[in-house]
Amino acid sequence: MQIIHTVQALRDALKAQPKIAFVPTMGNLHAGHLHLVQIAQQHATCVVVSIFVNPLQFGANEDLANYPRTLTADCEKLEQAGVDFVFVPTVHELYPDFDGVDLHQSMTVQPPSIASDLCGATRPGHFMGVATVVLKLLNIVQPHVAVFGQKDYQQLFIIQSMVRQFNLSIDIVSGETVRESNGLAMSSRNGYLSFAEKAQAVELVRTLQEVVTAIQAGSHDYPELETKAIQQLTALGWQVDYVSIRSAKTLLPAQINDKDLVVLGAAKLGKTRLIDNIQFCAKSLK
Repeated sequence: MQIIHTVQALRDALKAQPKIAFVPTMGNLHAGHLHLVQIAQQHATCVVVSIFVNPLQFGANEDLANYPRTLTADCEKLEQAGVDFVFVPTVHELYPDFDGVDLHQSMTVQPPSIASDLCGATRPGHFMGVATVVLKLLNIVQPHVAVFGQKDYQQLFIIQSMVRQFNLSIDIVSGETVRESNGLAMSSRNGYLSFAEKAQAVELVRTLQEVVTAIQAGSHDYPELETKAIQQLTALGWQVDYVSIRSAKTLLPAQINDKDLVVLGAAKLGKTRLIDNIQFCAKSLK
């Protein structure tokens, strides 16, 4: 496995590779990331993983400075997993116009309007930062396949849209959410949770599952189900950003005749913001 820090060195290393799969990450890797690597290995002869904590997607009051950076341990995991190349650029390498203060001097990508909804409503500019760094990385690596997790469903949706709108000849493959034994979605931010909070954190997916169960049993009052779910989490001490039932195809609020649905939730437990979602089929109306 080679660890590469510059764009030119990576491009030189990849010239002779017939088929490349790419997994972008921010490091602090867990089993969920390694599952994406396994998927990538099924689609190509060469796998590239990037590790880059992207400052452009963090808001002023978010956890950029404290985001866990575990490069040595990450590289050990990736080598054991059989990854071919790890790309670890600096901020200036990815953002050449960065002046040391303002990243917005760089050219950025304007994501679709859905980027201002759901997580984007409380994290303005977040998906602009995500779309910009992903487009940069895709241009640098030029993979045939790129693999993203379904845990951040909105992010996956926006990246799929970007690839389509910019006519990129890259297949976007999604990997199912990997969960702890109790159902908690694996996330780098789980490391912020105390022991007691980690036990409580599973209530997010349990609440979403209750929404799914109700819809599949025939309930179609989506606003009422969303409100009930929010109230339930709030009563347990969560600070809820949203619980929302959406069309899995458009990510717009679900309509009565939509069959392919996704229920998404985002909420803070203590100081840690967690997200999750469940994709499912609604019961057909007769």
